[in-house]
Amino acid sequence: MRILVTGGAGFIGSDYVRAVVAGRYPAYADAEIVVLDLLTYAGTLTNLTPVLDFPRLRFVHGDIRDAAAVAGAMAGVDVVLHFAAESHVDRSIGGAADFMSTNVQGTQVLLQAALEAGVERFVHVSTDEVYGSIASGSWPETHPLEPNSPYSAAKAGSDLLARAYHRTHGLPVCITRCSNNYGPRQFPEKVIPLFVTNLLDGLRVPLYGDGLNVRDWLHVDDHCRGIQAVAERGRPGEVYNIGGGTELTNRELTYRLLEAVGADESMIEPVADRKGHDRRYSVDWTKIRDELGYAPQVPFEQGLADTVEWYRQNRAWWEPLKAGAVAR
Repeated sequence: MRILVTGGAGFIGSDYVRAVVAGRYPAYADAEIVVLDLLTYAGTLTNLTPVLDFPRLRFVHGDIRDAAAVAGAMAGVDVVLHFAAESHVDRSIGGAADFMSTNVQGTQVLLQAALEAGVERFVHVSTDEVYGSIASGSWPETHPLEPNSPYSAAKAGSDLLARAYHRTHGLPVCITRCSNNYGPRQFPEKVIPLFVTNLLDGLRVPLYGDGLNVRDWLHVDDHCRGIQAVAERGRPGEVYNIGGGTELTNRELTYRLLEAVGADESMIEPVADRKGHDRRYSVDWTKIRDELGYAPQVPFEQGLADTVEWYRQNRAWWEPLKAGAVAR
């Protein structure tokens, strides 16, 4: 078996690659792994350092929008795991063009190449943000897509393309939509690594608005376990929500991070709310639980503590990334 992992040098994609190499997914124990990544600001080969010498892993430096590069990487592939995406809401508000180009056009290039290569399964990794905002309850997979940011609109567009390639061409596509991920090696622009690294440097943390926006938190290892379940047993043409089961307001999360690093609330810097800031996300993941036996395994308290400790012990990983972000 040969698998293609797009965005495999990013936060979630590299976690998945390391899990395959570590043998955590027995069905893929003998798989050849092709990683296709452009190595933009959020993707770094250091995420793959532990596995780059693995004999069945091949890294391809390339752009998912480049049809020739994609066709070359797709040769002989049985399963595609499509993680590659522009994913930061704030960046999409500042400039949406790269999000439309990468997330929509890039996904179309991949889908077409997968169709022409006759792949057996294409797992398109998406986000709960495509559903919009929900005041109470949780979204099932059948809920209409109502994205509110350029990022989530671009992901919704890619979801619809994936669905269309299944319905039109019979490409065996599955779509996953996850809640907010956290864990080691997440680029320090997202809230948990940004707040943790700021606090470790004695800097205040910027809390949007009243801090009462609600998110469901999912450890990256659990997310990848859910993706693997879909890759192995998901029904083509179906969407599967992947949730973590821990809903917190941003203010509650901030207090937990303050406690974890021994800081107090004087380190909170209230800032103006983000444009179009969705109030609450919550996915109903009954379907993946009942059909595929998925359930999150990492308790949030332990996962968060381990994540904070990882950033504490790995300044050499995140300091250059934050410095580069400031330089841009």
